[in-house]
Amino acid sequence: MQIGLLGKTNVGKSTFFSAATETTAQIGNYPFTTIEPNVGIAHVKAECACKHFGIDHKHPLCFNGTRLIPVKLIDVAGLVPGAHEGKGLGNKFLDDARQSEVLIHVVDASGSTDIQGHPVPVGTHDPLKDVKFVEEEFDQWMKQILQREWQKLSREMESKGAKIVQGIAQRFSGLGIKEYDVEIVIQHLNLQIKKPTEWSDMDLFTFIKELRKKTKPIIIAANKADLCHDLSIIDKLKKEGFTIPCSAETELLLKKASKNGLIDYFPGEKNFKIKEGISLNPQQQKALDLVKSVLSKIGTTGVQQALDLACFNLLKLIVVYPVEDETKLSNKDGQVLPDARLLPSNSTAKDLAITIHADIAKGFLHAIDVKTKQRIGAQHQLKNGDVIKIVSTLSRG
Repeated sequence: MQIGLLGKTNVGKSTFFSAATETTAQIGNYPFTTIEPNVGIAHVKAECACKHFGIDHKHPLCFNGTRLIPVKLIDVAGLVPGAHEGKGLGNKFLDDARQSEVLIHVVDASGSTDIQGHPVPVGTHDPLKDVKFVEEEFDQWMKQILQREWQKLSREMESKGAKIVQGIAQRFSGLGIKEYDVEIVIQHLNLQIKKPTEWSDMDLFTFIKELRKKTKPIIIAANKADLCHDLSIIDKLKKEGFTIPCSAETELLLKKASKNGLIDYFPGEKNFKIKEGISLNPQQQKALDLVKSVLSKIGTTGVQQALDLACFNLLKLIVVYPVEDETKLSNKDGQVLPDARLLPSNSTAKDLAITIHADIAKGFLHAIDVKTKQRIGAQHQLKNGDVIKIVSTLSRG
């Protein structure tokens, strides 16, 4: 599971990355700060299955019944106009971004960076232009991939009687796009009534745009929202798609204060608490007072919410807990609820087995729904929060 961070230069992408992963990314106020992609591990939040069973769960990623689930986060090179033509680090950016299943577009909601990523006075640049420019760059890049051989491809499909769906999917296989994705978009646009050679340039571009929306969904992280003179811009951005007001810098400060033992703070919460017995110096007190004012303005820092929204709202993933001992809810080493897997919402018990090990899937016999204690088959569709034991010829030894 990989989430990509999109955006032009100097909008706070690297700060968002550092706040989400608690690792150091190169942060600077100049174009192309991020040249090579920063890759780290962030976490999404879900209710842990321990709450269902009412057990005292000691696990490094379970906090009072909330489970943190690792996801890969990649902060790629900043975009500039003309990226699809190779300007700036465009080709590098787009090649890195293609590997992600969902994208978070970090936008400077305060309007304090121009289209090239240079600093300008707050409110003098329209963030809506950034949303459209990034989407258009991605669309143009995908269009180029298909358009390069479109005439040849469309003629071949007609002469051989082959499915255009298969030909298009093959061209986009590097982006993880499947035949059923292509089929759904073609049907949605009613393009199946036309021969491929009859598709106009507008048909092609509309198809690409809808295919990108389906296969590379984007969340807008309206960063620097705390600097906005008013938050009406957030409502405008929400009309463009899923939007979360953010302050990545505030989240990073909270994470550092928590790591240094000054405060109690859990990612995504609306407040924090200064630890008992801690005496803050004037600089620390001033910084935390500023954090309080930010949270009172936008609610949360938005970083955790953007990650959660990407996985559970856009990708509609579910969380499943595989165990080896259904009576103890543990693995063979006795660790209780040791693993939490993110799976597509239509996943089956056999799909879960595949994520554990190919041999376990090959020898699949049946599975056990630990919550209901019922035996389930390979094609049984899993639900969010399921705890599952896989019974396989391999697991029998």
